[in-house]
Amino acid sequence: MDYANEGLIAAEARRARRTQFSVWMLVLTPALALLIQVYLPLFQTLKYVSRIELPLLVTIYFGLMRHSQIRGLTLGLLLGLAQDSFSRYYIGMYGICKTMVGYLAASIGMQFDVESPVVRFLLCGVFYIFHQFLYWVLQRGLLDQPVVLDILTELMWALINALIGTALFHLLDRFRQRE
Repeated sequence: MDYANEGLIAAEARRARRTQFSVWMLVLTPALALLIQVYLPLFQTLKYVSRIELPLLVTIYFGLMRHSQIRGLTLGLLLGLAQDSFSRYYIGMYGICKTMVGYLAASIGMQFDVESPVVRFLLCGVFYIFHQFLYWVLQRGLLDQPVVLDILTELMWALINALIGTALFHLLDRFRQRE
């Protein structure tokens, strides 16, 4: 068994699954997700929209589809810091969380086939829970704030975000081009 050639075959298979997006898609989608996340909750009737983490879902999608840890990490960093700059909380909290999620999503996207809606649903739910847990840890550890993590509420919002993420991924798949 020639292990050197097997590594090349796996690399070729990963490269074949890589997708390309147009520049307008890479700029417009995160900007639109950020604007929806920031401005819709300002209306009293839409205040629960803030719990739908569209920037997180966009970070997960592009991390999974681009198969590049640096790109996933960079997109997560930029979206997180942009979300921090529009929020009333400390700058860097969302940046750290979304950077980690972008890196992990790209790592998983490089190793596994993530085209199945069931896999995407599970990944969105797991990454949402990871994001919220990491945010809670940072609030408790770095800021020494007495915040409570309501596990049942977070699981419910993870389910909602996973459903929205699966539908969003299906919509965004229509705009991608394979290499």
